[in-house]
Amino acid sequence: MANYNKVMLMGNLTRDPQLSYTPNQTAIVDFGLAVNRKWKGQDGSPREETCFVDCTSFGRQAETINKYLSKGRAVFVEGRLTFDSWTGQDGTKRSKLKVTVENFQFLPGGGGGGSDRGPRGSGGDEGQQYPPQTGDDDIPF
Repeated sequence: MANYNKVMLMGNLTRDPQLSYTPNQTAIVDFGLAVNRKWKGQDGSPREETCFVDCTSFGRQAETINKYLSKGRAVFVEGRLTFDSWTGQDGTKRSKLKVTVENFQFLPGGGGGGSDRGPRGSGGDEGQQYPPQTGDDDIPF
């Protein structure tokens, strides 16, 4: 039987991306994504739920996410589910599913509101393109 592992999510960052590097200098960025769902209950009342998803990206893509996205920004991510397991400080086994990002697209809208590092966190800029057009051809989009 064939296997298939593909995730597509559209939501807003719950926190600013956290960039780090492996010992061989590969960039890794971790960020949280909130995906909202709205519907009407059987009684006609509006209902809403939010799913919080941890995401990780690697390499040049990780550096781009760190540079241009911040808490509240809207993004579309494509990736695969990854199972993460570890032993907690209290000795218990812990695990969770997260998304390893393979591709992403900036979306208009979303707050902004994280730090004041360049285009990040400069709220009210829904009309701007992300990343800003600099004339550099080295941005992988």
